[in-house]
Amino acid sequence: MGQLDNELLQELLDVSEKEFTPKQAKIVQAAIEIFSEKGFSAASTSEIAKRAGVAEGTIFRHYKTKKDLLISIVLPVISKFAVPFLAEQFLNEIFDEEEYEEMDQFLRKLIHNRYEFVRKNTALLKILLQEMFYHTEIQETFKEIYVEKIAPKYRNLMKQFLTKDQLESIPIETIFRLTISTVLGFLLTRFIIVPNYDWDDEKEIEYTIQFIRNGIKGLS
Repeated sequence: MGQLDNELLQELLDVSEKEFTPKQAKIVQAAIEIFSEKGFSAASTSEIAKRAGVAEGTIFRHYKTKKDLLISIVLPVISKFAVPFLAEQFLNEIFDEEEYEEMDQFLRKLIHNRYEFVRKNTALLKILLQEMFYHTEIQETFKEIYVEKIAPKYRNLMKQFLTKDQLESIPIETIFRLTISTVLGFLLTRFIIVPNYDWDDEKEIEYTIQFIRNGIKGLS
């Protein structure tokens, strides 16, 4: 539960501005896992120290407060996975690599891409979901990503689909909101709310695509 694989841990440490000692790396890994499992408020530095195999005082030699430890994890995650991944790699993979003949093709690529991202980074995303409502720095980063980078590309693509299907009267912002909330709802349910359910992932992805497509056409 909430385990973090070594490959993902190394990616996180690689984007930090400072060098991590092996002991610090153990503290960061333990903190990510416990914050993910219990949330920031319920987690304790003694639990983190125990899982990391270090004395509690060792944590406070590296981080002045528990919030410092949280921010040292969350902000690198945002800079690594949100800014370059979502705003650069995500844009390249979804919007720039190929031309889409129809909306279903685009939605299928989008959902599969985000499915793999969430599957690999569930523990870290749990922390972001739990803490973004309390930390304005996280909120502002996500706002910048979506407003300035993701939304414009999405709008342009949707305009092409709507014109082709003669659905120009539907507000693009409404379609953006409905699409994003539906895809996020699927991913949160699948990986965080009821991850142990016997999901047929391919069928669920196709149902999600049908729901979005038919819902948009139903607005016209």
